[in-house]
Amino acid sequence: MRPIAGSADGSPRCVLWQHPPMALVEPALGPSPSLYSVAFDLGTVGFAAVEHFVAGDATRYRMTTDRTPDGAWDVTPVDSAPFRTRIVVHRPTDPARANGTVVVEWLNVTGGFDIPAVWMATHRHLVRSGTTWVGISVQEVGIRGGGGVTSGLSLRETSPERYGSLDHPGDAYAYDIFSQVGRAVLGVLAADHGLGVERVLAAGASQSAMYLTTYVNAVDRHAEVYDGFLLQGRAGAGVPIDGWDPGSIRLRDDDDPGIRVARLAGRDRIRDDARVPVLVVQSETDVFGSLASLGARQDDGDRFRLWEVAGAAHCDTYFLHAAPHDDGRRSVEELAGMIARTELAGAVDAAPMNCGPQMHYVMQRAVDALDAWVRDGTPPPRAERFATDPSGMPDVDELGIVRGGVRTPWVDAPVMVLSGLGQRGVLTELMGTSRPLEPGALAARWPGGRREYVAGFRDATTEAVANGHLLADDADEITALGALAWPAP
Repeated sequence: MRPIAGSADGSPRCVLWQHPPMALVEPALGPSPSLYSVAFDLGTVGFAAVEHFVAGDATRYRMTTDRTPDGAWDVTPVDSAPFRTRIVVHRPTDPARANGTVVVEWLNVTGGFDIPAVWMATHRHLVRSGTTWVGISVQEVGIRGGGGVTSGLSLRETSPERYGSLDHPGDAYAYDIFSQVGRAVLGVLAADHGLGVERVLAAGASQSAMYLTTYVNAVDRHAEVYDGFLLQGRAGAGVPIDGWDPGSIRLRDDDDPGIRVARLAGRDRIRDDARVPVLVVQSETDVFGSLASLGARQDDGDRFRLWEVAGAAHCDTYFLHAAPHDDGRRSVEELAGMIARTELAGAVDAAPMNCGPQMHYVMQRAVDALDAWVRDGTPPPRAERFATDPSGMPDVDELGIVRGGVRTPWVDAPVMVLSGLGQRGVLTELMGTSRPLEPGALAARWPGGRREYVAGFRDATTEAVANGHLLADDADEITALGALAWPAP
């Protein structure tokens, strides 16, 4: 986007905006896309994975307002620089199966390479509903490297023959890259894939959600590309408009924790006058842990919903062990076995990590809820916030389970205490904890034994579906997983 000079008659200058020329899109020929994703062939579930390269000139912005906690920020264009990136499209093989919704994800690079975190959490629902997904390599680390937990895993480093032509001018330009590519995707999906596009939803998790916080507050009102936003696991602060130095985005033991805390802690709310619907989904880790978003908590509004998911962690065993293999055809016993892998290999003094899959199932409902909100104006249900004690930490029940928040059967019909907190380590602190109930506590909670527990878990599932925080399509699987969670004698 380019600024156009205001009037020259002495009246206050008004900065107008015009969109830059459309970014150019071309197919990426050769082998399959390089992207950490599912480990099964998407063709077996009626989907295809294709890749395109996208090139254009991206704009860098500067703030023209203070970064006030209300998120009512504004920016103006500064300059532009060329970029060349890639997108990965996961779409129904048969265009007739497409439901008209496209989810465009800002790929996460905290690991040092592109990770489709929202896709991993929600792909089961996206596939069965016929929703097209597009992942964009938006940030410099994914293309060039130079930051993240690991090194040497960027596109240009791992596949120079395929991705050597990609180029990124720096993350100050990432916001407009996300706008330009999102705009260009519409034509590509229609012309190259025969897909009708009716709604385009933006999504991002963790660091990507922090960038999208700033995008919604400062850029979206000018770009007008996306019809709704889904943010998962954001911090209290949005990312500065000039981005973060890639070398500073690390989660390593030699990090200065004070720098990380200062970078993530904040009170940056989503602006009350957001142009389109925004749904934010947070775990206990995100609110009370290292992402420190409690200060940014806000009330629901006409275009805003906040779901805080009780017992959930920023990262859990479903994401690490089950999501890549969960094609919807696994037996519930196989799925339960993958979720039960709570060990943290190589971590010293690590507690069993969070093995509750509730974030997966709530996120599937979140995609569905945002889609309905945009499609026909039906807003997602509201949810209680986590209860807090006087010190600002979670208020818990007699078992140690947080009160309030989005309730699921894993916290309302428990056989273990699930939390987003309690894990040691710089990176592992994001993975939460699982603590099975002691035999006495288990007997006190379920005096009728396994039969009473299974009935209680089923009833809690039904209630969560009725409350609008779980999908009815997932209820049978959830109930079956619950039945398998009863501890062996």
